[in-house]
Amino acid sequence: MLLLWKLLWSLLMLAQAAMGNWWNLAVPLSDQSGNTSLEAVTTLRKESCHRLEFLVERQKKLCMLSDKMIQVLQTGAMQAVEECQHQFRNSRWNCSIVENSTDIFGGVLKYKSRESAFVHALSSAALAHAVARACSRGELNDCSCDSKVRKRTPRHWQWGGCSEDIRYGEIYSRDFLDSREDRTTDEGLVNLHNNDAGRRAVRSRMQRVCKCHGMSGSCSVRVCWRRLPQLHVVGDALSTRYEGASHVKIVERKKGKNLRKIRPIHADMKKPNKTDLVYLEDSPDYCEPNEELGILGTRGRTCNRTSAGIDGCRLLCCGRGYQTRVQDYEVKCKCRFVWCCRVQCEICRFKRDHHVCN
Repeated sequence: MLLLWKLLWSLLMLAQAAMGNWWNLAVPLSDQSGNTSLEAVTTLRKESCHRLEFLVERQKKLCMLSDKMIQVLQTGAMQAVEECQHQFRNSRWNCSIVENSTDIFGGVLKYKSRESAFVHALSSAALAHAVARACSRGELNDCSCDSKVRKRTPRHWQWGGCSEDIRYGEIYSRDFLDSREDRTTDEGLVNLHNNDAGRRAVRSRMQRVCKCHGMSGSCSVRVCWRRLPQLHVVGDALSTRYEGASHVKIVERKKGKNLRKIRPIHADMKKPNKTDLVYLEDSPDYCEPNEELGILGTRGRTCNRTSAGIDGCRLLCCGRGYQTRVQDYEVKCKCRFVWCCRVQCEICRFKRDHHVCN
């Protein structure tokens, strides 16, 4: 029985890998002639939604809500991958892209690890962010600026300008991403939690921006609106949550009906709240290359010899040691203004140590 269960689980993992995920939109789409330009994406906007095999049916319908929706989805996917690579640039797994794969992250996310939790949260946040930004720019048919904030009546200032509609961004992100998750499975329940944590990270960091109006620089009228945070700010917050992510299990509580709840793997651990990231499995080994999972390993990566953190040579190189190479650099220096009208510089040459993992 155990062997049969393992076989079914393996088949399920293979099926999910074959389907890929929406973040595959971060790589250029192509038409039937092989054209991967953005112009080709624009031409195929609605037609291409049906041909994206990594989207479930509900996602394909949402993709067709507006002529430019596929471009907004692509922007969200690209921003999510770029931010992931920025946040993990010094880690053993640096959010690397696997070419010629059904999933741009290879098989890494088959493990329901803390890295998977981070990617799900960040992609959910990036999609809500991209949709809300597109709404405020008038690029989508079903939304614009957020008018509901104007129903509040502040005392010392007034609403004006265009408040970016994070509510619509959240609703679309929830409908689009959560539609592919099965909450009756452990994996689906955890993914739904992390998706929601990502959206909350954007909402809680919305900013109120104000501008003064009045005669001679006075501030007789103060007009304010709500603005999205930079995605880097959201990425930094989720990276902190990643560091403190909770290892959890799913328990069933029977109170009239079956209730599946996320609980810490150990009873003495803190119960995760709605903004925490949660994961079910330990991470795979990122030190050595694994072609099946699309893991590149850390050999040849640049490390920081003086750092005690994850970017340091001791941790990043996984105890294999490192090589120090001396590289020659040229920079412009001793620049001065020459009348008239140019800047004249000398070329300074110096050497710098470059540390590379064995």
